[in-house]
Amino acid sequence: MTYHWQSRNVKTSGVDDMVLLQKISESAIVDNLKKRFMEDCIYTYIGPVLVSVNPFKQLNIYTDRHIEQYQGAAQYENPPHVYALTDNMYRNMLIEMENQCVIISGESGAGKTVAAKFIMSYIAKVSGGGTRVQHVKDVILESNPLLEAFGNAKTVRNNNSSRFGKYVEIQFSRGGEPDGGKISNFLLEKSRVVSQNPSERGFHIFYQLCAGATAQLKENLGITTPDYYYYLNQSGTYKVDGMDDVQEFQDTLRAMQVIGIPEDVQNDVLSIVAGILHLGNISFQEDGNYAGIANDDFLAFPAFLLGIDGELLRTKLTGRVMDSKWGGKSESIEMKLNKEQAEFTRDALAKAIYTRVFDYLVESVNCAMQKEREEVNIGILDIYGFEIFAKNGFEQFCINYVNEKLQQIFIELTLKAEQEEYVQEGIKWTPIDYFNNKIVCDLIESKSPPGIMCVVDDICATMHAVSEGADQKLLMKLQGAVGSHEHYQGSNTGFIIHHYAGKVSYDADGFCERNRDVLFTDLIQLMQSSQNSFIASLFPEDVSSQTKGRPTTAGSKIRTQANKLVTTLMKCTPHYIRCIKPNETKKARDWEESRVKHQVEYLGLKENIRVRRAGFAFRREFAKFIKRYNILTPETYPSWRGDPRQGITHLMNSVNMDRDQFQMGKTKVFIKNPESLFLLEEVRERKYDGFARVIQKAYRKHYAVKQYLKLREEASDILLNKKERRRYSLNRNFVGDYIGLDDSPELRALVGKRERIEFAHQVVKYDRRFKSVKRDLLLTTKNFYLIGLETVKKGPDKGKKVLVKKRELPIDAISGVSLSTMQDDFFILHIQGDYSSLLESTFKTEFLTVLTKRYKDKTGKTLQPQFSDSLEFPVKKEGWGGGGTRSVRFVRGQGDQAVLKPSSKVLTVSIGQGLPRDSRPGRKHVSNGNPRRPAPSHVPPPSGVASRRGPAPSRPAPRIPSGSAPPPPTSTPPSRSQVKRQSSTDIQQKILSRRSTSSDKTPSLPREGAQHLAKNLKQANNNNNDFLATPDAGIAGQATKLSQENRKNEILRNNQRKSKTNKPNPGGGRPRPKPNVKPKPALPQCKCLYAYDAQDTDELSFNEGDIIEIVKEDPAGWWHGKLRGKDGLFPANYVEKL
Repeated sequence: MTYHWQSRNVKTSGVDDMVLLQKISESAIVDNLKKRFMEDCIYTYIGPVLVSVNPFKQLNIYTDRHIEQYQGAAQYENPPHVYALTDNMYRNMLIEMENQCVIISGESGAGKTVAAKFIMSYIAKVSGGGTRVQHVKDVILESNPLLEAFGNAKTVRNNNSSRFGKYVEIQFSRGGEPDGGKISNFLLEKSRVVSQNPSERGFHIFYQLCAGATAQLKENLGITTPDYYYYLNQSGTYKVDGMDDVQEFQDTLRAMQVIGIPEDVQNDVLSIVAGILHLGNISFQEDGNYAGIANDDFLAFPAFLLGIDGELLRTKLTGRVMDSKWGGKSESIEMKLNKEQAEFTRDALAKAIYTRVFDYLVESVNCAMQKEREEVNIGILDIYGFEIFAKNGFEQFCINYVNEKLQQIFIELTLKAEQEEYVQEGIKWTPIDYFNNKIVCDLIESKSPPGIMCVVDDICATMHAVSEGADQKLLMKLQGAVGSHEHYQGSNTGFIIHHYAGKVSYDADGFCERNRDVLFTDLIQLMQSSQNSFIASLFPEDVSSQTKGRPTTAGSKIRTQANKLVTTLMKCTPHYIRCIKPNETKKARDWEESRVKHQVEYLGLKENIRVRRAGFAFRREFAKFIKRYNILTPETYPSWRGDPRQGITHLMNSVNMDRDQFQMGKTKVFIKNPESLFLLEEVRERKYDGFARVIQKAYRKHYAVKQYLKLREEASDILLNKKERRRYSLNRNFVGDYIGLDDSPELRALVGKRERIEFAHQVVKYDRRFKSVKRDLLLTTKNFYLIGLETVKKGPDKGKKVLVKKRELPIDAISGVSLSTMQDDFFILHIQGDYSSLLESTFKTEFLTVLTKRYKDKTGKTLQPQFSDSLEFPVKKEGWGGGGTRSVRFVRGQGDQAVLKPSSKVLTVSIGQGLPRDSRPGRKHVSNGNPRRPAPSHVPPPSGVASRRGPAPSRPAPRIPSGSAPPPPTSTPPSRSQVKRQSSTDIQQKILSRRSTSSDKTPSLPREGAQHLAKNLKQANNNNNDFLATPDAGIAGQATKLSQENRKNEILRNNQRKSKTNKPNPGGGRPRPKPNVKPKPALPQCKCLYAYDAQDTDELSFNEGDIIEIVKEDPAGWWHGKLRGKDGLFPANYVEKL
């Protein structure tokens, strides 16, 4: 692997880690991010925190090659990347066996969902596993398109905005395989089902169904163009740039199959989606003082798709049954609704159905990944971003509240808790000021004194069936409860909250009704009457029982969920991705300076850099630190029995770590820079690597001995009962290379570059006259070679002898091998359609063993040697009258050496008696021998054992699996690869085939839809886009600026304390002039009276007694001078002119 600093011509933009910025300011941070953004370097570090800028285009930095590059690598080895953070998180989980989480934060459209997808895909790639694990991986990856279809939508700020929050927990075995998971979802923005702002869309699934359904499915569900439906035509936006609704619909159907949703339920889900669209087309008209259905034709399709009675649907939409209590008695009263109430009831039913289908899909994903016992997990928080629209209602209030909570976690763990830990541990520390948004969180969620959510709940508790006037009552009560809060402003129509990310104006209209979130009993009973069992199961409430106590509101639910989420995150080791949105145009390479600077300010990146630069990159309790690094020295391994401080000091000294790179607190050791930690880790890995090599060496020796025994047994089986054996060949080791190929590159050059030589030996070849000549025999995985010397006859090298290929044959061209039954070393290689080769080799048995293996690998057939004492073979035709056949006869003689008697066409070989034909090798005769190479090249090392030629692996991260997992059993859902082979039409056809048969015929679709209603709404919409501008920072922004001023004053006070005497203010407190002069030929000098530390890059640092050359004196009190070859400004009242 080539790291980025090892590559040539690598273009660097800005700095990878903003802790290394020369000047720490919002402008410097923005400038660095811009430089990198323009060069498509969208990731930047602040220590362990990853800053990600949305590129609004596809980048080629997420390939398998990049996954291999980041797998197991330290953070500093490669450029910043989401893969580096994910790999670090994954390895930390395996090493520490502690839960990890990644908190992805940023405003809407900053790229949070995309970052979460890349994290999941990386984990799926680098973690191994079998059938169950592969199924869990499939579910994790396929849950994204499914939940995005039902939970994401286009907004003016983001084309694929998450309209719900999710926390994905990927559960792992102790070996690091993902074998379970769980998704927790938060606050689906269900109001988007029934209404959208201009230039926005509803949830993607509605448009996917309209675009991707087949003609038959459209006919069955009554699907046509989106402008036909009232719930879709209000904004006039039906398409999204860069999004193919047809392809997305196929991905959604595929995801439902992989997750394991039954086909009949898939059909029911699509029927519900279509039924909601048809439900929205039911409009009302005034009939006296009550509401009536404007067109009865629109009742048929929603009733048909939802499996309910059409007349019952009419009754429940235009009327309601109220329970009245009087004098201990109760009675039911049927009341008629007016037009506005009927529309509200219709929309409430549509939102309730959709929400319950969404919850069912999330639960289906969880069931597909369910695990009995949880061990360790990685949590990925992908939640809706902070957002401001033209009209901000209850949903935006809840979304922004959750973002306040996430910002509070970041502040608590990266700014507040870290600084408090230094103080508690007795580490020398200068506090860094920052804006703590806990004051805003308390404004919203506090119970005592009551915050905004408590006040809204109190109003909802006193509301009755009619909600008129509740919102105005809310504003009055808020003014009394939180009106004096500095982060709250009231108005006649709503209120303003000064969030950490800016001021947001909320419209109180409908606030209480949406918070109450009550579905009337009539509608529950209506859906429970559905003939479709799946739809009826979505409403399991027992409406006959009376519930006591205050009903749960939407606000209290999200508050409980948010606090529970915070508790979960606090139990994990956190990692952070801070996403930044560079523009509102959603275009690549478009950079809005003011917008990015605003995000940098409210995300607290500058304060984060200051804390990281001044603080310590790593801290660990004494006992845990010694336990991890005790292997570094014999004194500390296996355990240190003395004072832990002395043990840690001993460990640090053993790696020659500078004393200023670490400090010891009361219970923990703190390490300053990541490089110092990497030093410890590298030395530790070397120790383990050395021990691993010792173990590997012993095991490889043991394994090699087993392989030698196995090979000898195989060779013996080939010759058993067929040929006599030589006395010393029976128990010898197989080496493979008997030539010394490592020292013979000219031989290697004659074979193919990718061919592995498995046998090499110098043999004796006999021609048609039985004259002998030496040849180098090479057997590779593909070919058979005979190499010999040949004299160059022409050219500048005339007369020189060079190695040439005398014969090259593919292994599958060999038709047979013939041998005698005696102990000689002769064998004949027969070739299809060509002459044979008569060869003599001491290591014929090993050659024959390797040849039969490679022959079977190549052809799938078994090569059967022939044994006879009279062998005949064709010879090469040379000149006139050549060719024909020759014979070799073997006769019994004396001794172990063969005696040759050639005649014209017959060679007689005489040799003595050898070992019996049934001889087999024995273990006691195994010896090391004297091979030229340490191990046979054709013996593969055991899985997981490092090769001798390369270093042992230095990191514990698992390797990318080389092959796909086997298909899961038929009892589990199909795998992604199986489903991907199906087209959208095939999937829909299967769904239609499982459609439940009903006696009702599909109703006819009314010709005119709700287009006329959309026109009226478009005329009423006010396309004011002022809300897209950079928001006012508000009180939170002022608090941040105030903390920066306090920081500057603190620096000046610290510089004064460093002197032995009281020093005057630099420059008398007057502002510095701009440095702009050229040095004069003769420069006066001054002596420094006090030490001074530069506060900016254009200032000089000096010690007491230094001599500075004065370039220019300025009456403002800041002079320009030279010191140690550097130009800069310095305070005149710190020096004395010579």
